[in-house]
Amino acid sequence: MDSDTTTSSALNSATNSVEFPRQFARSRRFCLGVPRQFTLSPDGRRVLFVRTGSGTDPVGRLWQYEDGRERLLADPGLLIAGSAEAVPEEERLRRERAREQSAGVVSYAADSAAQLVAFALSGALWAVRTDGGAPFSVPAAGPVVDPRPSPDGRYIAYVSGRSLHVVGLAGGDRQLARAEGPEISYGLAEYVAAESMHRMRGYWWAPDSRRLLVARVDTGPVARRYLSDPADPAKPPQIIAYPAAGTPNAEVTVHLLSLEGERVEVVWDHRAYEYLVDAGWDAHGPFLAVQSRDQRTVRTLAVDPATGATEVRHEQTDPAWVELVPGTPARTASGALVLPEDSDGTRYLTVGGRRVTPAGLHLREVLGTEGERVLFTASEDPLETHVWCHDPGHGVRRLSRGPGRYTGAGRGGTVVLAGVTPRGAEVSLVRDVRDIREVREVQDAQENTSQHKDAPEGSGAPEDGPGPYRLFGALASLAEEPAVTPEPVHLTLGERELRGALFLPSWHQEGAAALPVLLDPYGGPGLQVVGRARGWFTCVSQWFAEQGFAVLVVDGRGTPGRGPAWEKAVHGDQLTPALEDQVDGLRAAAARFGDLDLTRVAIRGWSFGGFLAAAAVLHRPDVFHAAVAGAPPTDQRLYDTHWKERFLGHPQERPENYARSSLAGHGHLLSRPLLLVHGLADDNVAAAHTLRFSAELLAAGRPHSVLPLPGATHSPADDTVNEQLLHLQRDFLLNALKG
Repeated sequence: MDSDTTTSSALNSATNSVEFPRQFARSRRFCLGVPRQFTLSPDGRRVLFVRTGSGTDPVGRLWQYEDGRERLLADPGLLIAGSAEAVPEEERLRRERAREQSAGVVSYAADSAAQLVAFALSGALWAVRTDGGAPFSVPAAGPVVDPRPSPDGRYIAYVSGRSLHVVGLAGGDRQLARAEGPEISYGLAEYVAAESMHRMRGYWWAPDSRRLLVARVDTGPVARRYLSDPADPAKPPQIIAYPAAGTPNAEVTVHLLSLEGERVEVVWDHRAYEYLVDAGWDAHGPFLAVQSRDQRTVRTLAVDPATGATEVRHEQTDPAWVELVPGTPARTASGALVLPEDSDGTRYLTVGGRRVTPAGLHLREVLGTEGERVLFTASEDPLETHVWCHDPGHGVRRLSRGPGRYTGAGRGGTVVLAGVTPRGAEVSLVRDVRDIREVREVQDAQENTSQHKDAPEGSGAPEDGPGPYRLFGALASLAEEPAVTPEPVHLTLGERELRGALFLPSWHQEGAAALPVLLDPYGGPGLQVVGRARGWFTCVSQWFAEQGFAVLVVDGRGTPGRGPAWEKAVHGDQLTPALEDQVDGLRAAAARFGDLDLTRVAIRGWSFGGFLAAAAVLHRPDVFHAAVAGAPPTDQRLYDTHWKERFLGHPQERPENYARSSLAGHGHLLSRPLLLVHGLADDNVAAAHTLRFSAELLAAGRPHSVLPLPGATHSPADDTVNEQLLHLQRDFLLNALKG
């Protein structure tokens, strides 16, 4: 590239970076316009999904893809035209737990034939048939949450007023389980299940559509939190049942309910196994997964649908904790249990008690089973996550091909591959030609190009080669194209081979000037931010680079994707290993890139990343010179039972773990500029974390800055707030490093 071209490219990047904060906010982190929540028909030819109208339109719509065309099934703008969406409180909380960024149709459920789809809008129950016709309202007893059709499509179950109802399409509402008091709910997931266990639902239909498996939650024993809005002192506080570490959990029981009103309680040892991890009901009957309070044991239980008695079918133990893998337990058509197994440094997929994946391929999620096939995601390279299929007689095959992080769904010989790739979000459909007598050519299946785009060269779809899977179609992503183009340099750093990414300004000439360094980690359990994918996190890192920083992102110990030992290296201490890895990654990167100025190093982060940022300037002021900490959990005792006790144990039994992993008690160490940012309506990491820590800093005479966000939750939703937060962080850090 000649110098004129380089200069032009740098100028364009600088100009575009000015527009980025507004674009980032209005696109809701570039998630709007991306297809998601896929359901396939039994023959695999139809795909249901949700997508908003554009990359800046927050209203979700229900779509169906068939024969190469997309068809709109439900548009909230037509169904509730002229009125703002009114969301019931239980639905608002469900969306907060799911970090939902959109409105309108944000979730749906279908019958087993994928012919009847149910969804809720403004608390009203709606349904639509996929073979034609307009959506129609279904009478309900009150504001509707989580509606789900029966497998045969004759009924729709839903939760209203914390009670479980079933209604026929022609009417005839039945209340199957009535909440006995304000602390009781049927059919809803409790706080820790939704926030920490991957379980967002609380009831499951039987295959015969005559009974349901229903969770009953009693929050009576749980301590209450009162979240008020200081910006509106006339508004009453929101009351949250929040089980902080070491305090009582909600009491969760499970019941078998018939449409005729019969009720049988499922029996297991609740005292020894108080967590309901997951549940389901297939052709072999209902089943549960339950976990002990110390999280070192998970049992899979088969349930007798007649008596409610349970039988242990599998038990998994671990001296640290048993990691919960989404989608497990599951069963194949023959009844073989599908479970994870941690052994010899690998998280294996097992089917019927036998390992079916090789060493070094780490299971991430089970997406589903069909017959004896198991669709799952796994990582053999920490920078990528792919969709795989285990097929008896054919072994394990990787279905997604291009670099990125993929998930998906499968049925009827078709697999949806939804990936975040170096080009952004892409969704392709592939089919197994062994299961299909007549397969159309790709070009025939992808007609009507105005409705969708072909999977690009190098996409996640399998190549059109000798394997059994062939490209079948693609679902269009309408997401905004980021105003900045991430150009990370992927690195392997230090003796622990830390995975990192370095973002440099597009206008920077090597050797021309030293750059201040900004570490931009998450660094905690459950999330990787370094990978071969263009996600919102990489776009933000590149934007900060365009502001004049060399931005370094490092995934250290405790992050997923590198095996059980890597994840559990933080057992008993969530601070020391995580902070050590950020320091080691920084020094290793500076040894390779001479333009990194180690006399000007800042760090920023949110949630665990915010905790890590604040810890950096407290404990390593010799390395870090300024920090922005967003929503930091400063006192680990204030966080929830299931998440925090997993890593640190019970606070009464292991108080030293909480002391060493908290910022509280160490405020006197602060000697560097620190900006604390927190939403005052955050019900995950309560604002008390920041306010108490700020009071400690003040008492110790340690100057710092606090930015409260009235009305903001753990994921601020206001576009103006999200836009300005980027500017404010940049300005704070640049000014701090000048000093």
